[in-house]
Formats: sequence, C-alpha cells, structure tokens
Amino acid sequence: MSLFSSFDPATSTYVPMNWLSTLLWMIFIPLSFWLIPTRSSSIWKGILYILHKEFKTLIGPSSWGGTFIFISVFSLILYNNFLGLFPYVFTSTSHLVMTLTLALPLWVSFMIYGWINNSIHMLAHLVPQGTPPLLMPFMVCIETISNMIRPGTLAVRLAANMIAGHLLMTLLGNTGSSILMSILPFLLITQILLLILESAVAIIQSYVFAVLSTLYSSEVT
Repeated sequence: MSLFSSFDPATSTYVPMNWLSTLLWMIFIPLSFWLIPTRSSSIWKGILYILHKEFKTLIGPSSWGGTFIFISVFSLILYNNFLGLFPYVFTSTSHLVMTLTLALPLWVSFMIYGWINNSIHMLAHLVPQGTPPLLMPFMVCIETISNMIRPGTLAVRLAANMIAGHLLMTLLGNTGSSILMSILPFLLITQILLLILESAVAIIQSYVFAVLSTLYSSEVT
C-alpha cells in the first residue's frame, strides 16, 4: 500500500465501492430527526437558519428561496468532510471528480442565467470602474480568465485542503510502529491536535465553498 492508497477510489478491479461512502451520512440521520424535534435537530436547524440569513444578505433582496441550494451544498460537503476523518472511510471530497461535480454546474448555471437575463451587467463586470482606456482590453482578458477559472479554484481549494491534512495524519500515523515508546505520547498528542485541526478545516472549507458560490451568484443578478 502506498501513501495515497487512502485516496484510491476503487476497492477492487471491477466494482469501485468507495464512492458509496458519500451516502453514509444518510445512515446517521434517524427518522426521528424528520418527525420529532430533538436537541440535535434544533441545533442543526439553528445553524441552517443563521446560514440562511447570511446567504440571503449576500445574494440580495431578490434571493427568494435561492439560499436553499447553497445550504444543501454546505451540508453535503460538511458531512463528507467529517466522514472522511473516520478510519477506513473514503474521503470523496478529496477528489476533483466530486468537487468539480459540485462547482462546475453551479458556475455554468450562473453564467447562463447572467448572460441571458443581464447581458449588459455581465459585460460591465469585465471592465472595473475607473480603468484607463488603454488598459481596458487587457482588463477584459484578465477578468474573463479569472471568471473562467472560478470553478477550478473552488474545486482545487476543497480537494487540496482535504488531501493535505489527511496525508499529514497518514505520515505521522505510519511512523508509530517504528518510533521509541518514550516519543509515542507526543505522537498521540500531535495526532489528536491534527484531528481537531482537520475538524475545523472540514467546517471552514464547506463554509468557504458555499459562501464563494453565493458571491458568484450575486454578481449575475
């Protein structure tokens, strides 16, 4: 087994079963979550309400129920990030296949909506206010390129952060069998601190993905 074996999407030659871990979060949500209000459901609904208010502020007054899709993306990424911290659970958000599947359709839908309904507004975004006339052609090229790489930056940011933390934990974990017993407590403390850090990264990266998607959508309205 290599260092990157934990990121291998195929458990066998014929049937890649690791991607089924993306649906594991449905097992952890009991039916009572939907029927009977519990303390955990109340806390989660409170978090979603806070996110709804923030996303509504970012999108603008014409958001209607548009925050629902961004809250759903946040929840999906958050669940998968946390599940990836458990042993022997495949981290689907560490693959560009997963992250691009989330980022690319969002960006394409924003672009289609913007260019069909607000063409003048979209063209105005290509030239920032106060740009000298000589620099306008260059600014159009730069803004066009920066706009086109947005789904890639969203996907790579999420995947790279998930891979980096998991690789560091794997590297430290593999040294456990070859180090002295006197150093082992320090290794365990370091691993626990890394696990706490990765839990924070899991929350932050899902929030960043959802917020940036919301900001991109606000530019086309």
